[in-house]
Amino acid sequence: MTFEETAARTLASPKVEDPGRRLVLVPASSITARRVEWLWTDRIPLGEITLTPGRGGIGKSTYHSWVVAAITRGSLPGVHYGTPRACIIAAAEDSWTRTIVPRLIAAGADLGLVYRVDVVEADSVAGRLILPADCPLLAKLIEAYDVALVSLDPLMSVIHASIDTHRNSEVRTVLEPLSRLADATGAVFLGNAHFNKSSGSDPLALITGSAAFGEVIRAALGFARDPEAEDGSYVVSQIKNNLGRLDLPSLRYVIENAMVDTADGPAGVGRFRLLGESDRSVADILGDRDDDGEGRGEAARWLSGYLADNGGEAEAPDVYKAGAKNGFSRDQLKRAKKRAGVTSEKEGFDSGWMWRLDLQWRAKGAKGAALVDVHPSPPSALPSGVSDSDGRSS
Repeated sequence: MTFEETAARTLASPKVEDPGRRLVLVPASSITARRVEWLWTDRIPLGEITLTPGRGGIGKSTYHSWVVAAITRGSLPGVHYGTPRACIIAAAEDSWTRTIVPRLIAAGADLGLVYRVDVVEADSVAGRLILPADCPLLAKLIEAYDVALVSLDPLMSVIHASIDTHRNSEVRTVLEPLSRLADATGAVFLGNAHFNKSSGSDPLALITGSAAFGEVIRAALGFARDPEAEDGSYVVSQIKNNLGRLDLPSLRYVIENAMVDTADGPAGVGRFRLLGESDRSVADILGDRDDDGEGRGEAARWLSGYLADNGGEAEAPDVYKAGAKNGFSRDQLKRAKKRAGVTSEKEGFDSGWMWRLDLQWRAKGAKGAALVDVHPSPPSALPSGVSDSDGRSS
């Protein structure tokens, strides 16, 4: 069949007639080119959907409160640094009185710039935000209140019940209008998501639901608990960044207990706190489950021997280069560190990672320089509120 015959058949059947529907061609010359701007420098792009996937119970919602608080204070390094902006939270799983507001207080948010979104019909609260149906109304609120971020916690909770979230085409009917809304308003839509129970080291492939969740979004931050961390810390990594760098360092964080005043007296609540950079990524941690025990043992034996031959320590790039020559990948070596009795430290803010055998002759309390510049000028990619080398919060 010729191209003309195929086109004729396509146009003839099925026949769609809609007097209000038309096609318009817009010349690229009429569209103004703009640079990418960042809500959080290099990590969360402005005017886009960013996902924050991970397993349950690792502080993703607490992270959302931390970001909201930083935006309302104007302390998040990025385009709004120094200019407090409003945020909207659409949360379906946590209580506003017992959980969300106490978390915001603990994070230091300006509560006057944080809004809960209610759906009202006939002068009564009718329920939760539903997308894409409520996109036009949401656009008006974003413009009226100068909103910088909309937290969807979780994203699944605002998707209409008729949408099959495991079908690519149906999920796109929600995410694509939401993406256009973000682009039109310049607001960021930060959506919490969950990892499924499948194995694998690709965080995007583990997001529950259709692959469209990982395809339509332009950025994603993955979260994972690090079972090898003696301080019980977690790791957040840039797992997608279509508009910027993907080789950003992973960051380590803890969820610490904080006491806040409530109408009923003091109450304990979780507070997100960044510790600095991590030499293990979320992909490394997820890959631990699939790593062969025998293979890790071989990598550990090689690693301990290599470091012993080099005075007990070596810079991470040198370890990776030597390991590759001996058939060990970067991920294998990272996963072999604990078994080999190897620790890693960042020698200074601008320096790389040093790997060391944890020998008896090494003073256990020795530490390198602080990982994070608590008072960056100009602002770095780490906002105020991170800890200094003494563990105190700014």
